[in-house]
Amino acid sequence: MPEGDTVYRAAARLNAALAGKVVTRFDIRVPGSATADLRGETVHEVAARGKHLLHRIGGYTLHSHLKMEGRWDLYRPGERWRRAAFKARAIVGVTGVDAVGFDLAMVEVIRTTDEPDIIGHLGPDLLADDWDEAEAVRRISRDERAAHVALLDQRNVAGFGNVYANELLFVRGIAPTTPATQIDAQATIALGERMIRANLPRPERTFTGDSRPGRRFWVYGREGAPCRRCGTPIRATTLGASNTSERNVFWCPTCQPG
Repeated sequence: MPEGDTVYRAAARLNAALAGKVVTRFDIRVPGSATADLRGETVHEVAARGKHLLHRIGGYTLHSHLKMEGRWDLYRPGERWRRAAFKARAIVGVTGVDAVGFDLAMVEVIRTTDEPDIIGHLGPDLLADDWDEAEAVRRISRDERAAHVALLDQRNVAGFGNVYANELLFVRGIAPTTPATQIDAQATIALGERMIRANLPRPERTFTGDSRPGRRFWVYGREGAPCRRCGTPIRATTLGASNTSERNVFWCPTCQPG
């Protein structure tokens, strides 16, 4: 499941392959931007902002969002794709490599100067050079919704996804339904930043310190299994800002009372 660390790594990999090179192939397979043609333009950089990927090419930005299933792969020209061609939504090719975006939930080409229109609403980015912990803490501490919902709202802090929200609240001993105004926002955000940065170099995201299969999570995806700390069965429910944005929530009722 793509979260802030996933997108950050994807941007770094794409940037290493594309930055400074001239676009030789540009194919957008979604309505609205299908006629865009940036061949001949130079890729300035590929950057991440929260869960958004920004290919800055010439005076334009190819903006994509991975959502739940999306990913960008790199291929040598002529190399067989590892995913079905009909799932490809965007192709950016330079000499020696093609970047192909599959199952992207959002793809659009905009002027780079218009980027604030699509990412200006985001809160402080956990992995950005301009990360502002104090501002993230201020936004979370003023959110009266459930802590789990507040952490997932990218307007509060950009980069946390559902896995991080579940695992972070467990480690902090906070019930997911606890109003964010009642938690220690500073300690929670600081721990979340340490978690996401610690996972950046890891091939598999882990929160327990044990990277073996089935041992990486404290609560996420473990409904009914015994808590790794106290043995109480892990519970599950759904929470969200609306019915259409509900996410699976996992917690230990003993370690996270509330």
